[in-house]
Amino acid sequence: MRISVIGCGHLGIPHAAAMAELGHEVIGVDIDQAKVDRLNAGECPIYETGLPELLASHTASGRLRFTTSIPEAAEFAELHFIGVGTPIDADGRSYDTAQVYGAVRQLAPHLDRPCTIVGKSTVTVGTTSQVTALAQRLAPAGEGVDVVWNPEFLREGHAVQDTLRPDRLIAGVTTAEGEKAIRAVYAPILDAGVPLFVTDPQTAELAKGAANTFLGLKISYINAVADMCEAAGGDVSKIVEILGIDPRIGSGGMMPGIGYGGGCLPKDVRAFTASARQLGADHAASLLRAAEKINESRTDVALTLITRALGDHPVEGARVTVWGAAFKPGTNDVRESPALALAQALQQAGATVTVHDPQAVATAMIRNPEFDYTDDLPGSLDGADLVVLATEWPEYRQADPRTLVDRPASPLLVDCRTTLDPEPWRATGWTVYQLGRPGKQNRRP
Repeated sequence: MRISVIGCGHLGIPHAAAMAELGHEVIGVDIDQAKVDRLNAGECPIYETGLPELLASHTASGRLRFTTSIPEAAEFAELHFIGVGTPIDADGRSYDTAQVYGAVRQLAPHLDRPCTIVGKSTVTVGTTSQVTALAQRLAPAGEGVDVVWNPEFLREGHAVQDTLRPDRLIAGVTTAEGEKAIRAVYAPILDAGVPLFVTDPQTAELAKGAANTFLGLKISYINAVADMCEAAGGDVSKIVEILGIDPRIGSGGMMPGIGYGGGCLPKDVRAFTASARQLGADHAASLLRAAEKINESRTDVALTLITRALGDHPVEGARVTVWGAAFKPGTNDVRESPALALAQALQQAGATVTVHDPQAVATAMIRNPEFDYTDDLPGSLDGADLVVLATEWPEYRQADPRTLVDRPASPLLVDCRTTLDPEPWRATGWTVYQLGRPGKQNRRP
């Protein structure tokens, strides 16, 4: 098929490259000419595992190209994916869908033959019907323009894999033609056995928020249990193992730490909470808001553990190295990053902060230029009074503590993601503290 992908960000670029990988001819559309030029040169402006290689391959083959011209995309494609951003609105609770409607307003007047618009962006329930009315009113093809909502369930850092090999696809449709278009564009994926859930648009719109909110609840729940372990002297890592073996629960996504971040989970939990209130489901809204409050508290919890680890050395005046700037490993996205929030709290408490990240230094410097940054892992420790592991990159888990022990002023590490095996570090002279693992495990030897 000939398809367009409107919006070339963390969603649109991986989607466009993956659609080319499936064999489609793809044109990506973005308003930023400099970004379009980089993409056409095969250069990826974001980091996602496997994405730079996929982008370079398909721009070189001619199967994938990018433009700033909506009319060009309208003339070229028979199916148009809308993958623009829907950030949280000024009210701090609901989605700002201005970019979705803006994209449709620009696209629809150029649609002079039957085609399908497929929404990928996360939106408020009821958006599909409004987008359909707008598109059909503005398009010369009128009711020949079909609208389907096909929410994405991408994990940042795994966006390519999750697009090409998703665990499920959802299509909110109102016509047989819309379902047919979805089955055609995803034919290779469906042929591989991936289930397709064909629903009404409202169900498809709610499904994305429900899924991400459940993940937020799960993370918040295990962080609440970690706080209980801290108070009682228990070990949260053992509780994760015990819960994870239960097939009704599972351990995936249940990692105690400094909370969730990124461009999806925080806004989706907020917006889903707002939707619950708007729908009159007040008990659901209260439950979801409680999860938000737990997540919001994680920076203070981590700061308390860091203060305890420093002992007689106050945070004020301490030299602290923060390992991690991205909100999670596998991406250079720093939106609502818990790692940077913790770095900011440390600086506000009077610490001098140096941040290291394998991929996100450049993006973090734009958002938080007040920190010192380095991409040299051993060098990041030079003279540090404390090292804080804030993003669980494999580079940190695989680091050899024997080669690092002489670099900091004090070999003191606070693992805020409870992701390290502490014993090799302790065996080489490090003192290691971990969230949710109090008692003897968080005492100096």
